[in-house]
Amino acid sequence: METILNALNPSQREAVEHIDGAMLILAGAGSGKTKTLTTRLAYLVGEVGIDPANTLTLTFTNKAATEMRERALSLMPSKVSYPPLLCTFHKFGLLFLKFHIEKLGRSNAFVIIDSDDKKRLLRSIAKELKIDLHIAFIASEISKYKNSILSPEVVLEKAELSDYKKVAAIYEKYQNNIEENNLVDFDDLLMLTYQILSQDDALRKETSNRYKYIMVDEYQDTNELQFQLLELLSSEHNNLCVVGDDDQSIYGWRGANIRNILEFASNFETCKTVKLETNYRSTDPILKAANTLIEHNSTRLGKKLTSHKGKGEKVKLLHSLDESMEAKAIAHEVQKLLDKGVDPEEIAVLYRINALSRSLEEGFTKEGVGFKLIGGMRFYERAEIKDIISYFRVLSNPHDDFSLIRIINKPKRGIGKASIEKLQKAAFDSHISLYEYIERSIVGDLPTVISKKVSTALAKLVEDITLLQDEITRTLGNFITLFEEHIKLKDHYVGMVDGFDRILNIDEFYGYFRDAVIKNPDLTLDEFLNDISLQSDQDQLEEDTITIMSIHASKGLEFEHLFVIGLEEEFFPLLGEGCNMEEERRLGYVAITRAKSDLTLCYVDSRFYKGRRKMIDKSRFLGEAGLIQDTSLKITKASAFKKGDLVKHKIFGIGRVQAANKSGKEYKLLINFGGNKKEILSSFVQSI
Repeated sequence: METILNALNPSQREAVEHIDGAMLILAGAGSGKTKTLTTRLAYLVGEVGIDPANTLTLTFTNKAATEMRERALSLMPSKVSYPPLLCTFHKFGLLFLKFHIEKLGRSNAFVIIDSDDKKRLLRSIAKELKIDLHIAFIASEISKYKNSILSPEVVLEKAELSDYKKVAAIYEKYQNNIEENNLVDFDDLLMLTYQILSQDDALRKETSNRYKYIMVDEYQDTNELQFQLLELLSSEHNNLCVVGDDDQSIYGWRGANIRNILEFASNFETCKTVKLETNYRSTDPILKAANTLIEHNSTRLGKKLTSHKGKGEKVKLLHSLDESMEAKAIAHEVQKLLDKGVDPEEIAVLYRINALSRSLEEGFTKEGVGFKLIGGMRFYERAEIKDIISYFRVLSNPHDDFSLIRIINKPKRGIGKASIEKLQKAAFDSHISLYEYIERSIVGDLPTVISKKVSTALAKLVEDITLLQDEITRTLGNFITLFEEHIKLKDHYVGMVDGFDRILNIDEFYGYFRDAVIKNPDLTLDEFLNDISLQSDQDQLEEDTITIMSIHASKGLEFEHLFVIGLEEEFFPLLGEGCNMEEERRLGYVAITRAKSDLTLCYVDSRFYKGRRKMIDKSRFLGEAGLIQDTSLKITKASAFKKGDLVKHKIFGIGRVQAANKSGKEYKLLINFGGNKKEILSSFVQSI
């Protein structure tokens, strides 16, 4: 067993050899956190003699659980008769409920419903209650409530704004429905586990005494429910070891609560904190930029990474006129690396906003550089872009039934599946296209097979299409403005969980179209569609290709040669309502620390912004990272709270932030506590 300890540095070894009591392992990027966690598990079982059945190690993904299980078992002596429990939070919840859900008066023969089943059920309830809200928004809010341990009764009582009252009504009916049918959704796996343990003290003690040594990976990504569950599981012994990095907390938008890791030492008595600050991935210049940038955050525990590799090349800056020149320049640099024999798997390009992938995809395709897009769809394959293209195809050829069906109810016009099927059958029987049937039935040439309400909606659609067709016969100069004014496609995505990203993609496409018209005033819609088809139908081999991906998708990965694009204000960092500057800065830290030895940060003078080309300023992060000297780039401190956040106050309970304003060293928040609005300093509330 001494051999596995010899493979550790002093800090890692200190963490592994700590047995009893709470411990926070603050693990910087590339500092060997997985190695430390798996070695500690192997040490507890193989050297200390802890029964594997008394250990519980929790992760966030099945992939991480599988990798850690294999690594831990490889370090354990062969005499270990069975493996310790190492699984995701939700897998643990499933196992627990199979044994104990009967305590809630339910059978353990429950069925887990997936996200599609959940949305179908919510859609049915919303229709029954005559509520017209985006299903994705409803599903997201209900998930948020469950992970904040808010019952339908509490939400109904606290909701004040109209949309949230509607969601609360759907939540109540949804929860009753799944309980009556003995269904369990993904969030219930943890929420019901928490309910049982918090209500049954004897079972809480029994469960806590069974799992006497608990470890948690990526603790900075835990939410309120996971924190409360861990408190219950460790309540009898306090042997809770968590591993994470507050500087890599980048999932606040999906419920992760950075305060869980920031306040861990104060929440758990006699907590030992061990910092892993030796980085085995990156060279000195890369870590210097990362350290210098993240030091501008005020909400952090504080640590400084040092490089095990030592000296290396300076961080490079690539300045281009626009996104096309940027993509071309990166493609040339990539080709040089490939010509030198660099493994394509060691080259990646990262971006903050998904919409920025379009220029990369187009530029790499033109230059013949093969690429694969990780963690997302290619630009022209995204639903919202396909919607626009389908509209354009209908304008070009109204008899394209396939495209018409795709957009006939986007944005919503109250045209349901049954009405579309009736129209399709009538058109088929009349031996004409769907559009022609609609057009002729509106003026009375053919019988109407749909309701008056649907017919009125279709008449408006035909009117808009006719107007836009007239426009494209004259000029495309003002076409996009007119298109959005009449079709209002963005409205279809407002309120969706990923609606912000989708609208940015639409704006990127609109900007690209306007640019194409400026470059070629004689461009026709057909020519534009043909160009799009050529770009979107490129067959890219996914082996021996470089990687392009979002920064969020890159977390946990590393590359020898890394390019990060879009280092401009408005793009990285994102600015405006809902922006959390400290989380933006943590994203910058994550991006920089993906690079091993060669890092290039890229920025341009102009880019499409809200559908139009705009001159933009380089990112403040370049100055904050010490890479440029520019007095106009100011250090910024931002509130960890934003409008719409749910927060908890010790006295007033759960509330929703309505405004956040600077007040001395912290922020004054206007919070709505179920209709009772109060101004409270940010240090007196917690995000949930």
